[in-house]
Amino acid sequence: MKYKRIKQLLNQDFEKLQNAKIILLGVGGVGGHCLDCLVRSGVTDITIVDFDMYDITNQNRQIHSELHEGEVKVDALKKHYPTITTINKRIDEEWVWAFDFDKYDLVLDAIDDRNAKLALAQKCYKKLISSFGSAKRLDPTQVKSDTIWKSYGDKFGSKIRYELRKRGFNKKYKVIFSSEEAVTKEKGSFIGVTATFGLTMCAEAIKVIRK
Repeated sequence: MKYKRIKQLLNQDFEKLQNAKIILLGVGGVGGHCLDCLVRSGVTDITIVDFDMYDITNQNRQIHSELHEGEVKVDALKKHYPTITTINKRIDEEWVWAFDFDKYDLVLDAIDDRNAKLALAQKCYKKLISSFGSAKRLDPTQVKSDTIWKSYGDKFGSKIRYELRKRGFNKKYKVIFSSEEAVTKEKGSFIGVTATFGLTMCAEAIKVIRK
């Protein structure tokens, strides 16, 4: 039975996963592994949103990328996860404010656009799990999850907190972050860290669904 082992862990809560409706924004190094984790755990109603195409530089960290170079990411991932719904769209602040998130139980943010992240926090904080920067790091044991205001050790996260305060935002939502200091100024990335971000996001999502 496909889900036998996860059912042995979740028991009656497994049905909650199968009934959950999730939207995942961004399916790169973090989002792609989160998607794989959700599907393998029994979540079937997942909408993914991304506009990008796979290229050779993705292949050190992005799941299935080596099989689909030159293809649109959401279309390629649909081949591996046929139950998902796909939206091929660039996620910016305007899109976030215009999109209807009401039908989803959870909004998972694995994008890099700062203004879109800020809009998501303001609009969807009650059901948002957001990822901060996973690049420039090598130690997956320093990946953590906590509320936005308890996150630390990440310059990108610091900018998000600063901008939210400027906007008068004082609500809480869950974020995935690393306490490790960046080891380079370049945009280097290590799958051990990026995948850990995605798997941690998936685990946090399952916690919320089970409540």
